[in-house]
Amino acid sequence: MSETASRELAEARWRKLRDLVRERGILRVEELAAELGVSAATVRRDLAALETSGELRRIHGGAMAPERRAEEPLFDDKTAMAAPEKQRIAEAAFALIGPRDIVYLDGGSTIVALARLLIPLKQLTVVTNSLRVSQIFSNGGPRMILTGGECRLLSQTFVGPLTRAVLDQMHLDIAFMGTIGVSAQQGMTTTDPAEAFTKEQAMARASRTVLLADSSKFGKTSFVRFGTISQLSTVISDKQMPPAERKAFQRAGVETLLV
Repeated sequence: MSETASRELAEARWRKLRDLVRERGILRVEELAAELGVSAATVRRDLAALETSGELRRIHGGAMAPERRAEEPLFDDKTAMAAPEKQRIAEAAFALIGPRDIVYLDGGSTIVALARLLIPLKQLTVVTNSLRVSQIFSNGGPRMILTGGECRLLSQTFVGPLTRAVLDQMHLDIAFMGTIGVSAQQGMTTTDPAEAFTKEQAMARASRTVLLADSSKFGKTSFVRFGTISQLSTVISDKQMPPAERKAFQRAGVETLLV
């Protein structure tokens, strides 16, 4: 076989290999060899070449998609992203709430969608650090307690050490959390350390922690971690949640609801 033909075959394998890893998240060498119809040794050489170019990351026995750094958009821009999926996620979260529960509502556009569903639950108690949630309940709805703290305009939340004074006094039945990025390996991450601090405080005071995250959040890593997946009771996402991530969450004992 000529060098040109050999190179063309290699490039065709690389294209398919990249597509497989992007689609499934994590794959073993044996699975890739079977999919591509080549030897495990060939797959390992291909993985080494693609890792050098930054197109995937090798792990023991296989490969995974490269981590994507998640940036934080403006709040109103976030609201328009994956809106139908966020509404279905919010409706599934609503079904977990009892009429007299004490719930924490974090910041985030999916959480705001959930808050709108809670307006008729007058005996519910909502603790929140979200400016947008407080606006929803400003004309009536559940009993509402604000955490206080420094207002972070980008996320429309109150964050930082001052939130501890209120959260230290709370016992929460369920904390509903949003995130900028999440992966089984890196946990939940956000862009701001003060935001991460308040998220950690709320999760520590909840009997159950439920993560609301559409599928675009998975496999992304932002600046600072605020929790591992082992701290979650449930994750609610849409049906496009990467299968590899779903399996990893399930192996960790996290209930996974896809809507």
